Amino acid sequence: MAKKKTKKKLMKGEWTKSDLATLKKLFADTPTAEISARLGRPNDAVKKKASRMKLRKSKRYMKSLGRA
Repeated sequence: MAKKKTKKKLMKGEWTKSDLATLKKLFADTPTAEISARLGRPNDAVKKKASRMKLRKSKRYMKSLGRA
């Protein structure tokens, strides 16, 4: 019998204060895909919201990816 994978349902719409606080806290040094999985939101939604909040990845994080 095949085991079903349960996937967190992707949210659509309003961002809660908790979601925004999590995004602000994690965005600089955490992969965006990891943040989107934690929040249960599409990757593009997290990128767009972070951009609108003027959040940026840290220089240290970008350097770890091989980008200066």
